[in-house]
Amino acid sequence: MSKLTNYTFDELAIGDTATFTRTLEEKDLILFAAVSGDINPLHLDPEFASTTPFKERIAHGAWSGSLISAALANVMPGPGTVYLGQSLKFQRPVKLGDTLTVQLEVKEKQERRNQVTFITQVVNQEGKTVVSGEAEVMAPKEKMTLEAPALPPIRIG
Repeated sequence: MSKLTNYTFDELAIGDTATFTRTLEEKDLILFAAVSGDINPLHLDPEFASTTPFKERIAHGAWSGSLISAALANVMPGPGTVYLGQSLKFQRPVKLGDTLTVQLEVKEKQERRNQVTFITQVVNQEGKTVVSGEAEVMAPKEKMTLEAPALPPIRIG
């Protein structure tokens, strides 16, 4: 079992960086649609998607945004982080098989509520930005290392 270790507010410094990577698979599209309720045929119906400017299915924009949430929760600052806000600018589509890397950079720290602002960028396997923005979090005060929870296997269909 893997472990999750956080960075406390005091450990974080302006310019610190971290990354988190994930590849979009078919099951991600289906599960995200099921969980979010967003069943736009652009994401789920190949025939419909072929008639759009993208010519194929694309990921929900919020799926890319959720990777930023995962990076903040699992990597930096990590366990104990409270997500306060996020700006997102979607710059290009994410397609099945794309590998996305979330890049986080500490931009600003405010003692009030241990608030940290991150520059957030999500790039694809070609190094092209698909999402950019900023995130605000309340960073943890206490250092901790936890066992990563095991997720149950999910079968579709």
